[in-house]
Amino acid sequence: MSSTPPHKGSDLRGAARLALDATAGLTDLVEALHQRIASAPGGTAADGRTRGITGLVYKTVRGVTKRVGGSVDALLGLIEPALRPGGPAPLPSPAREALVAALNGVLGDHLAASHNPLAITMQWRVDGQALPGDAAALRARLPAARGTLILAVHGLCMNDLQWRRQGHDHAAALAAELDGTAIYLHYNSGLPIPVNGQLFAVQMAQLLAAWPVPVQRVVLLTHSLGGLVARSALHQAAAAGQAWVAQVDDLVFLGTPHAGAPLERAGHGLDVILANTPYAAPLARVGQVRSAGITDLRHGHCLAHQQPCPLPSPARTRCWAVAAQWGAAGGSLKSRWLGDGLVPLVSALGQHSDTARALAFQPGHTAVVHNTSHMQLLSSPAVAAQLQRWLVAGQAGGADDQPTESAHPPSEPPLLP
Repeated sequence: MSSTPPHKGSDLRGAARLALDATAGLTDLVEALHQRIASAPGGTAADGRTRGITGLVYKTVRGVTKRVGGSVDALLGLIEPALRPGGPAPLPSPAREALVAALNGVLGDHLAASHNPLAITMQWRVDGQALPGDAAALRARLPAARGTLILAVHGLCMNDLQWRRQGHDHAAALAAELDGTAIYLHYNSGLPIPVNGQLFAVQMAQLLAAWPVPVQRVVLLTHSLGGLVARSALHQAAAAGQAWVAQVDDLVFLGTPHAGAPLERAGHGLDVILANTPYAAPLARVGQVRSAGITDLRHGHCLAHQQPCPLPSPARTRCWAVAAQWGAAGGSLKSRWLGDGLVPLVSALGQHSDTARALAFQPGHTAVVHNTSHMQLLSSPAVAAQLQRWLVAGQAGGADDQPTESAHPPSEPPLLP
């Protein structure tokens, strides 16, 4: 369930291998990412260049890749002094995590296939630190563990630390309200969704088996791509007869593209996805590169061979979905079609013209929030209030809960093809 935290040397080897893959062009890309992370929240630089010692390092790397063809030894020799403990200040941990997560979202399948040290290994984490896999060590790591678990699964190009946005963390807030423990999944979002689903099923079985106190309630809280990964895991685990599936009480989707993301399908969606994801916007420079995770997100594929992946049985798991719309209630058809800027309303609500792919949420288990973007779902007070009504006020939930807004706005956009 856990793995050794990444060492600076691994970062360097991974960066060097990427530099060999794309020479100076990728160096420009990574520097632009670094600059975005280092800048103030919401700020960007016109030239995408870093300053000071960091800028000098990138300038030198750029020159070396041009002169000697990206020699690994030369790159390591130039970069290591800037990142070595005791040398110039290294990239801060949250910034490094964001950078690596963004790279994994766009190039994660390539990183994994080439055994690049920057490829993320799936694991459960708390405060950015991996959890151990055995009960005794887990009890020592989490002495205040509770029987209610809030398990958060992030979206494309993101990491577990980014559940906290603008000072708010939905998982932590729910854990406080339910007297539970928030645990966060950290994974390579560029891998195929069915592969991540299979890995997630293993992680779930291990975590619940090792949990140091009796498990009373499990809430899966997912954002965007994370919802497709969770659906895939539950379906594959149920088909294999894994017992942990029956322990999941609630499955919550925030802006999950159940029917796909048509903006990505149109060929320019990567720009939209990355522009709405902190630190990742410069990765749009990779043009037509698409990880398997992005391709699966585009079509809403949860299983291999494009098989339909239904929701878990209502008798076993209560499923909830929040969709967002940039515009106000009753907005234009275009506004409802664009939804939160990435996921249309009908997709986030599980509606599809193909009945085999449509999802049957129970009455009162869907909600629409307005004037909210895909990323703002993570910090929206309206979403936090809705989660409280669904999961805390009623404790067990139910079909009589009322959504923040109607899940079926007037003049509903057409079903996705």
